[in-house]
Amino acid sequence: MKRLLTAMAIAAAAIHPALSAGPVARPEATVVEGNARFTVLTPEMIRIEYSPSGKFEDNATFTVINRDLPVPEFSRRDDGNYLVLSTGKLKLRYRKGSNPLTVPASDRNLTVIMDLNGEETIWFPGKKDPMNLRGTYRTLDQNSGDAYRSKMEQGVISRSGWAVIDDSPAATRADGSRSLALLPGGDDIDWVAPRADKDALDLYFMGYGHDYKKALGDFTKIAGSIPMPPDYVLGYWYSKYDSYTADDFRNIVGALKANDINSDVLILDMDWHWNGDSIDSAGRGGWTGWSWNTHLIPDPAGLLNDIHDAGLRVALNLHPADGVDSSEDMFGEMCADLGLSPGSTSRIPWQLEKKDFTKSFFKRVIHPMEKMGVDFWWLDWQQKLVNDSVDGLGQTMWCNHVFFSEMAKNRTGRRPVIFHRWGGLGSHRYQIGFSGDAYINYPTLAFEPYFTATASNVCYAYWGHDLGGHMINFHEANDPELLLRWMQFGVFTPIFRTHATKDPRIERRIWTYDNFPQLNATVKLRYSLFPYIYAMARKAYETGIGICRPMYYDYPELDEAYTCEGQYFFGDDIIVAPVTEPSENGLSSKKVWLPEGNWWAVDLGRLVEGGGLRTLDFGLDQIPYFYREGAIVVRNPEQVKSVSERPGHLLVDIVAGRDGASSYYEDGGDNSDYAKVFAKTPISLKHGKNGSYSVTISPREGSYPSMPDGRSYSLRVYNTSAPKSVRLNGKTLAAHYDPENRCTTLELPASPCNAVQKIDIAQ
Repeated sequence: MKRLLTAMAIAAAAIHPALSAGPVARPEATVVEGNARFTVLTPEMIRIEYSPSGKFEDNATFTVINRDLPVPEFSRRDDGNYLVLSTGKLKLRYRKGSNPLTVPASDRNLTVIMDLNGEETIWFPGKKDPMNLRGTYRTLDQNSGDAYRSKMEQGVISRSGWAVIDDSPAATRADGSRSLALLPGGDDIDWVAPRADKDALDLYFMGYGHDYKKALGDFTKIAGSIPMPPDYVLGYWYSKYDSYTADDFRNIVGALKANDINSDVLILDMDWHWNGDSIDSAGRGGWTGWSWNTHLIPDPAGLLNDIHDAGLRVALNLHPADGVDSSEDMFGEMCADLGLSPGSTSRIPWQLEKKDFTKSFFKRVIHPMEKMGVDFWWLDWQQKLVNDSVDGLGQTMWCNHVFFSEMAKNRTGRRPVIFHRWGGLGSHRYQIGFSGDAYINYPTLAFEPYFTATASNVCYAYWGHDLGGHMINFHEANDPELLLRWMQFGVFTPIFRTHATKDPRIERRIWTYDNFPQLNATVKLRYSLFPYIYAMARKAYETGIGICRPMYYDYPELDEAYTCEGQYFFGDDIIVAPVTEPSENGLSSKKVWLPEGNWWAVDLGRLVEGGGLRTLDFGLDQIPYFYREGAIVVRNPEQVKSVSERPGHLLVDIVAGRDGASSYYEDGGDNSDYAKVFAKTPISLKHGKNGSYSVTISPREGSYPSMPDGRSYSLRVYNTSAPKSVRLNGKTLAAHYDPENRCTTLELPASPCNAVQKIDIAQ
């Protein structure tokens, strides 16, 4: 049976690369002692189970879907009273026959000993951890400033050096739900089930010290990888909750094009269906709806076709809680599917935990609209959090799992993607989060950099915020400077989406603002940085390290890495410290902590020495972002209008002074087989004697359909003096030097992507 479960999971993983090999650990990794079971998953991670009935959990759970890992070396010793397991990193000592968790918590029955920077650290079940670095929270609805800081859940890393995942059946998440079991679905999707023993203790001890990146990478080995989203969701989204008509949407698309605003996604918020503001003659209305509002959109298919013809993708907003009302177009068909008499009920309740309802719902509601042209769904669930009919089933988590898994199963040629709310540990497998309805003010903007980066501590790598804020409390609705600073921050977040509530005082059509050129410059910058962002999305999939990440991932022993929480790494080579306060006469003084080394202030055009706090001034059109010395950042040329383009010409920003390496990542953009079908072009920077250096663009590795055969490049090498000579593959190459910006620009002619290009620069 265990082999069958693993075979099913492997088959599923071939379709959806975020899925794992199997939930059953290898027998050599497990040690059973009475009612306790210990599974050595890595040298730093041990699963600790205790079941009063002796029933251990071998199914996947909402949090953990894979335990089939290579067995690390460990020793076992039994002196008759105690069982001792040692991995070289951890030493677990268990008093035989006892429950590891005592009341009150103590080290009497079980301890794990580890080394943290030369000091012995002892953990026992129930020990409090005041230094946990936290994860994220379900929503920022109603948040102003950092009011929700205390609500953020525990992360899987801690400055204490250890963290514990409590995956016990009785352990509750922040929304009151629990981590239930997932059974393989065979030809269907994996389905919820009760745990083997509802009274069991099920802990994962993670003793990684301050190697936070390794801890997160190993977490994704058991909890699933962070799937790559389709490329288009990394572009600009236009979104606002408003009673837009079909002509309004067409006018918005036209204005985006007429004003040269790069864009890739258009959101149709809840007014696409009948709602409380426009109840039809059949009485349809409310937050939940499945039938097109033909007063506003008389020809839905025609509108979706027009949006697609303009090169945009479409998402629709859903609030499913109220089920399917008798006035909905598909009510009769669903009643027939479910064996109900249409006259016997006025509403089919929302019962996604029941397979017959789920199959009918997707057959009659979701799949037809996807065939019509809906590209993905915004699951704006904010109603009842826990399901009544399945004890402990979290509605948010279950909606996310079912919608995402249905996409993976039924649209196998495309990447599954949904826009949703955090549902607890394991939610990273469903990618993109919607952070909710926060207030429009500077303190809220100031909280979001910390909130976004900290979410990487639970591998939730794709938070998307309402750039500009959602609703008004004490701040003026359309402050051009606040919107500008919010969008500048948004450039350096996973999802770049402006949005706001249905309030006529709030404007999100950026082309109507007096500072539109500055606002549009943020959109242009986002599209320019797309190759770098996409490469970091690939790294998130491969390593479990999010695009936005706290400073302490790279500098875990420095206090500033923890206290300077308004800045973060954006990928491997960029530090961002967004301006989150109003300027004085158009100038903002920003205090930034720059670690040891030199950092290129991109918008200031100069090198800044690291090793402490630096106070720098930034104008309204300048963003505090810094390239690491030795960084190689691939960018799109300004001609690119959609992130799905794979241009034949690329820009490469390089900061000389230290050796560096990077690669240009590319794939089909929406191919579900991206795990194997992709390409990378390595680029390296090497320094020699007397200030000389070389840049090498190596032959492309890998392939994908319709990839360009050749490319040209513009290399912008910063932190340089005027070159004495430049040679490309041994032949002289012209160079342009800008002394004001200390930048050497080199234009490389088009050449085959499978050929090496070596540029030698003498200074």
